[in-house]
Amino acid sequence: MQPGVLIISHGSRDRTWVSMVNEAAAELTFAEKLPVAVSFLELVEGRLIQDGIDELESQGVTDIIVVPLFVSSGSTHIDEIQYALGVKAAPELETDLAPFTVQARIHFGNPVDDDPDIAVMIWDKLRGLSQAPEREVILLVGHGSRHEGFRQRWERGISSLAERVRLISGVAAADYGLLNPDSVRSRTEHWREQGYDVLVAPLFLSEGYFTKVVVPKRLEGLEYAYSGRTLLPHPLLPHWIEEQVNRAVAMLRERS
Repeated sequence: MQPGVLIISHGSRDRTWVSMVNEAAAELTFAEKLPVAVSFLELVEGRLIQDGIDELESQGVTDIIVVPLFVSSGSTHIDEIQYALGVKAAPELETDLAPFTVQARIHFGNPVDDDPDIAVMIWDKLRGLSQAPEREVILLVGHGSRHEGFRQRWERGISSLAERVRLISGVAAADYGLLNPDSVRSRTEHWREQGYDVLVAPLFLSEGYFTKVVVPKRLEGLEYAYSGRTLLPHPLLPHWIEEQVNRAVAMLRERS
């Protein structure tokens, strides 16, 4: 048995976005030496998921540990990638993603959801805005989903993550708002009406159109604090990947 690691992210035409994912992967140190491939769902030619599979299998990898670098298990992309990798027999939603050619055994990991490392990362990016924690509310803002089942997964993950952030930050409360279906403005208004200062934290992997344009537009005219700082770059992201991979490898070694 030869395990290898396939990190899958969404992809972007923005070279900075891709570089941040590459840099996080370059900092990885595992309990044992493992081949690693970084791949993208779309938009990065030559670095797509099939390219990553081929790269690992060409190095003799028999067991691919997949790390889905997405912020929620409610992402429809998680569903279609699992299907295309053969993890599930059929997708929950229709997809254009065709099944991949893969010989190795696939071991599919977990997206970010409510991992404790991620809560620390969010607070690290936000703490500079905090002035009076006892009268502050942190509002996590995520993409969300309008699809039944997927929306509930988003809500479960982000609500639990908000509670983790509240506990480590010491603020009065933590809440969440989703862009789909839109609840960002209403949740901000709710807490402002209760007399709290609202610190808005974007739950996105890296900065882009949603963090720079969409979120501020939804909150136009309201009083809030917002840095726009996303999860990457942060030294804890490689740690999150390492922990997941090391656990998976240990389980594989026990079975073999």
